[in-house]
Amino acid sequence: MVGRAAAPAAGTVLNALANGYGSAFAIDAYTEATVDLDGSETVRGEVDGEPDADTQLIERCVERCVERFGDGEGGHVRTESEVPMASGLKSSSAAANATVLATLDALGVDLDHEAACRIGVEAARDAGVTVTGAFDDASASMLGGVTVTDNTEDELLAREERDWDVLVYTPDERGFSADADVSRCERIAPMADIVHELALKGEFRRAMCVNGFAFCAALDRPADPIVEALPEAAASLSGTGPSYTAVGDRDTLEALSETWNQREGETWLTTTQLTGATIR
Repeated sequence: MVGRAAAPAAGTVLNALANGYGSAFAIDAYTEATVDLDGSETVRGEVDGEPDADTQLIERCVERCVERFGDGEGGHVRTESEVPMASGLKSSSAAANATVLATLDALGVDLDHEAACRIGVEAARDAGVTVTGAFDDASASMLGGVTVTDNTEDELLAREERDWDVLVYTPDERGFSADADVSRCERIAPMADIVHELALKGEFRRAMCVNGFAFCAALDRPADPIVEALPEAAASLSGTGPSYTAVGDRDTLEALSETWNQREGETWLTTTQLTGATIR
C-alpha cells in the first residue's frame, strides 16, 4: 500500500512561544512524502539528501495514523523537500502534514484536513521537535492561506486568504525551534498580545513587523532585514529563525532582494499558497 502527498512551507505572522497564540501563512514551496506500508514490523524513515537527519517525526506520523486507522502496518516513509531544514520555514510541519496525508492515502482513509493536521501536531509533540505543538504552522501548511490559532488548545481561531508575493531570506545557518530560549520569549508576551489582536483583525502586515522586532530582540537575531524592508514591505523573523520573510508587491520585493542578496545565504521570491496540502 503506497501513498503520496505534498505540503507547503510557511512564514510567520506571530510566533506562539510568547503567549500560546500563533499565526502563519503558507508559501509556494513544498515537502513531498511517499509512504509504503509493506507489512514490515517497524516504520523506517528517510530524508532525501540528508542521510543523518532525525526521522523520528515522520516515523511517528506514520505510526499514529496506523494506530488509529490501520492494523499495525509498518513500512517506509521518504520525504523530499524544497524547504531548507531548521530554517524557520516550517519544514517540520510540512513534512508531518505530507507524511500524514500520504499514510492516510496508503490506508485508503479520507479524513478532513484539520483533523489530519492534528495528527501531525501530536506526532511532533511525541518526537519533541516543537515546544508549542506548532498548530499555527501546521494549520497554515495543511489548510493554506493565513491562519490564527490558539496553540494551547489546538484551536483554529481564523483563516483568511491573502494573495501576496513573498521574499524569503535564509542565512547560512540552522536554528532548531526546540532549542529556543522560551523564558526570554515569554517575557515579550505583552507585545505578542498586540500582534495577536492585529492578526485577528486581519492586519497581518503590521502584525508581522511587530512580531519580527520583538522576537529578534528576544532571540538575539538581527532586525536589520526587517528595517530594510520598511516602509514599502512588511517583514518578520520566520519562526525562531534564521529565515526572514517579507510580503509586498513584486517590484518592491525585487528591489529588496538586491539588498538582502548582499548578505550571506540565499534569497528567493515566491508567493503565498492558498490551497494547502494535497494527496499526489
